[in-house]
Amino acid sequence: MTHTPHHDAEHNAERSADQHPAPRSGMSRRALLTGGAAGAGIGALLGIGSAAGFTTLRPNPGSSVPSDDGSIRSAGAGGDLPGFGGEALPCHGTHQAGITTPSTAHVRYVAYRLRPEVDADGVRRLLRILTEDIEGLASGAAPLADPEPELAARPSRLTVTVGVGAGLVDRVDPDLRPEWLGPLPSFGEDRLEERYTDGDLLIVLQADDPLPLAHAARMIHRDLTGFAEHHWTQQGFRQARGSEADGTTMRNLMGQVEGTVNPHPDEEDFGPLVWIGSDGGWLAGGTALVFRRIRMELDTWDQIDRPGREVTIGRKLDDGAPLTGGDEHTPIDFDAKNALGLKVIPMAAHVRRAHSTDPDERIFRRAVNYDDGIESGLLFACYQRDPYRQFVPIQRRLDEMDMLNEWVTHTGSAVFAMLPGFAAGETLGKSLTG
Repeated sequence: MTHTPHHDAEHNAERSADQHPAPRSGMSRRALLTGGAAGAGIGALLGIGSAAGFTTLRPNPGSSVPSDDGSIRSAGAGGDLPGFGGEALPCHGTHQAGITTPSTAHVRYVAYRLRPEVDADGVRRLLRILTEDIEGLASGAAPLADPEPELAARPSRLTVTVGVGAGLVDRVDPDLRPEWLGPLPSFGEDRLEERYTDGDLLIVLQADDPLPLAHAARMIHRDLTGFAEHHWTQQGFRQARGSEADGTTMRNLMGQVEGTVNPHPDEEDFGPLVWIGSDGGWLAGGTALVFRRIRMELDTWDQIDRPGREVTIGRKLDDGAPLTGGDEHTPIDFDAKNALGLKVIPMAAHVRRAHSTDPDERIFRRAVNYDDGIESGLLFACYQRDPYRQFVPIQRRLDEMDMLNEWVTHTGSAVFAMLPGFAAGETLGKSLTG
């Protein structure tokens, strides 16, 4: 797994604001926001082949789909950097960018644990600084005191999405924590590792170019040092932008199409499935993220012949069509039988186990592949209103009887409350911190 570069914790804690050049300001905003205070200051579901659902849905949002507020513009001062790599996606809106905005080629998930001394006021300052970083990095203008603003000048559709864990909410007010915000129930097939699990704060960075993504991760890490310690980093990828037609379903490293049946943001029932409503209090406009790291046992998967792989999933390898016929987006006929009178889609096939007849038991997926040179697999992310109502029933069916379990292992798991969006002049997470 590729880790975000970061310094030793003791060294980071000792760094002062004046160690970072501020080319456009005479005073570090960290000193302004923290007063120099120490400590509280600055410093799966497996969805391979198919997912829950019972309707034929359009392809996942591709690079031609507009951002949350419907606009894409060129980046840089005056918007004078058009063309591939110069596009900037708006970071303001009812919902955070990066959830329904176009899928990008590169994704990095970075989780942190809050330092013990950080209290509600510290969380408030943390979110104020993150807000400034996101606005600068996403726009291509670079945040205040960025020592290398040239690296931010072409954001390549960069988005930065922020989620909070149970530990962070508890620092503000334990009574505000949703019942679903915490570790998922135990699943029999899980082999979870601490280095890939849980966290108090999540930063999701997405872009088509790894350069602005890496720079953004470093700037944010620098500004979080006084508040939190790095817990884990996981980096994933999809096909390169432009290598396939817009709207093409991505393939995972088993060769299967990943995400064929997925609710689409344009559909009328998407909002009730994904976005938390006004009854959600401070989370209204936000959503729940379930993150799962799924290792693929590719050495043994490669030993299975093509028909065996297709039966395991329930879809054809070449075009992703169900074994019952049609094309990729043809509804699966779960009642179809072959000449011997046996189900075409076996009872333990992945698509059958993931399938639900309950229209409310659906999730919105944004998975990416990972390969760290030692192991490969899927970084599975899904959004919904309530993981216990939507994700957990699906994963339980897969856990109980899914042929694919022979070739995959769940090694990481986390649940985060993804904050509502924010408008220009507002602070991300203000509804939580007041």
